[in-house]
Amino acid sequence: MQAQLKCIQGACGATYSIDDVLYTCPRCGGLLEASYPGLSLDPPSVKRLWRERRMSNLALDQSGVWRYRELLPFLDFERDCVATLREGNTPLLPAPQAAHYAGMQSLVFKHQGYNPTGSFKDNGMTCGASQGLHLKMGRVACVSTGNTSASMAAYAAVAGMTPIIFLPHGNISFGKLAQALEYGALTLQVEANFDQILALVRVLAERTGIYLLNSMNPFRLEGQKTIMVEMLDQRDWHVPDWVVVPGGNLGNVSAFGKGLRELLALGCIDRLPKLAVVQADGSAPLHDYFHSKERGEFRPVTNPETLATAIRIGDPVSWPKALFEIENSGGTVERVTEQEIADAKAIIGRCGIGCEPASAATLAGLKKLVAAGTIQPGQDVVAVLTGHVLKDPDYIYRYHTGQLKTPSGAAIASTYGNAPQVVPNDPDRIAAVLEESLGGRA
Repeated sequence: MQAQLKCIQGACGATYSIDDVLYTCPRCGGLLEASYPGLSLDPPSVKRLWRERRMSNLALDQSGVWRYRELLPFLDFERDCVATLREGNTPLLPAPQAAHYAGMQSLVFKHQGYNPTGSFKDNGMTCGASQGLHLKMGRVACVSTGNTSASMAAYAAVAGMTPIIFLPHGNISFGKLAQALEYGALTLQVEANFDQILALVRVLAERTGIYLLNSMNPFRLEGQKTIMVEMLDQRDWHVPDWVVVPGGNLGNVSAFGKGLRELLALGCIDRLPKLAVVQADGSAPLHDYFHSKERGEFRPVTNPETLATAIRIGDPVSWPKALFEIENSGGTVERVTEQEIADAKAIIGRCGIGCEPASAATLAGLKKLVAAGTIQPGQDVVAVLTGHVLKDPDYIYRYHTGQLKTPSGAAIASTYGNAPQVVPNDPDRIAAVLEESLGGRA
């Protein structure tokens, strides 16, 4: 079995060495993916092996990515170094209150915010950084609105590489930026939006020999596909009806679809779940393209806007992969407003779970899909939460105190607000406030 890079453009299909530093096809400009011709596994045996590795103290086995390394044979595990922070191992969390809000009988969240740097990016970054080590790259870079930069900085530090981060000036959560600074990244704030900076950095990467670790890097997606492998392992290989995920640069749904297709081809599952992607209203180019009556040219959003910064991307690089995986699974794309995201986020918080704003797009979109009849109330749904609740604490405070506004300045209603109250240093007055606020609650 020979690992290779393969162009996903059907008319091209060119293949390249796994050791070539490539992000797109030199022949046609199409996106690349890692491919493993001839890969064959015995499903019962490998499932048993993956389960047994949970009890191991080996670093590779403790990782919720590398535990499934039979599906990641682009590295030689006898010789290559692996950059790992024991990523993955994220829980499936039942959320009855969120299910009721969405009109579902039940709902489970796969919470990637439990990763080492607090987001799903770690699943992909361990593979991207490890491939960088294999290629002997000393410097790595990414363009990021937050989560990618935090993850890349951490994994570059583990791997002994120099992380360089490019980000839009003034358009980032300080909770995310703080992580990148703490992990030692050279951080450059560029006066441009995400999509403009990505084009700039692609030029710089070729010119300066920096290894690019945005989601166009095919090895990033190899790590992210294991989110679905771990989810199915946790469910004893019972395939859900739907998997719902937020959509920004669209690497996640691309990776999920690839991983699920590979599991189906290997005989590990007997069907594919449908994939639903949810985008924010101000950054929804895939939604518009997916639902257009006559699909012509893909039209990016020139000035993407949303408070959910992790999905504020108007020209998603992975859209061709994402479109294929969504259609191949029989899935769909939805879009949600800032108000819908904010309210869904508050409901997730009331479940005792919490998430960053972009993650809440899953619940907001699920509610709309159920109302439209696309998803039935009794179906089995796993919704992916991509980031930790503390990634953007300022958003939370402003929502609950009635100060949150859309990018255009319109007020966002504090529908499920929980503002702190100022009370005097007086036990009688405080007791009265407690009685008024709590009533008969235990």
